[in-house]
Amino acid sequence: MPPAAPSFELLPGAENSPVILHVPHSAREIPAEVRAGIVLDDEALGRELDHITDAHTAEIAARAARLSGAVPWRFVNRLSRLVVDPERFPDEREEMLAVGMGAVYTRTTHREALRPADTDPEPLVARCFRPYARAMTDAVAGRLAAVGRAVIIDVHSYPTEPLPYELHGTGPRPPVCLGTDSFHTPPELRDAAREAFAECGETGLDSPFGGTYVPLEFYGSEPRVTALMVEIRRDTYMTEPGGPAHAGLDRLAAALARLVTAVSR
Repeated sequence: MPPAAPSFELLPGAENSPVILHVPHSAREIPAEVRAGIVLDDEALGRELDHITDAHTAEIAARAARLSGAVPWRFVNRLSRLVVDPERFPDEREEMLAVGMGAVYTRTTHREALRPADTDPEPLVARCFRPYARAMTDAVAGRLAAVGRAVIIDVHSYPTEPLPYELHGTGPRPPVCLGTDSFHTPPELRDAAREAFAECGETGLDSPFGGTYVPLEFYGSEPRVTALMVEIRRDTYMTEPGGPAHAGLDRLAAALARLVTAVSR
């Protein structure tokens, strides 16, 4: 049975734009047949969604797209990461398996049971994860074919205080954290992000979260695909956990638009 809601959506931008704003963790939607496999009651599940969802990041990306010099493409996950997390490895390479948070989570942000420990992830990986990965690969290939390069900007957020599931939660938690990759994040992309977000407070690197998302077909082999993860501390734009956005959202959207414009030239 297919998911009750579309798994993802590619929103077209300007044909000459190399930029894809990737928004993987903004949604709260969980299809009924997936909800049936989650052991939390509705109240506990609502609390977990408050903690795990990168709330309002789809809106930040949408506003940034409208403000950008060349409209970027947007690839947006329409299902909660509690269905599948499209940014995990679907196998033993994934370090978050240590806390039950591989492609299909079995534990919560507070390391409590989310699904039975013996849950077989393969049905959800086949139904949701692999089609998402193929579509994102195609989106990147489309930018390469159209303009000869692709710039993936991953739009995330993270809580002000570390949650128990975090494997690297003891480091700095700046207003904006830039996740980088030694192959796919050239210095000019990193520097453009630092300049774009300068008005939003301190910008750090790879703490508390590091790395970038690049489809495996291109990862470590295609230098024309560059990538950066933008992690925004949630108190800078919303009420935690899971509350409404405040005026900081506009400031961050404008900063993201400056980055998109800078790397589109």
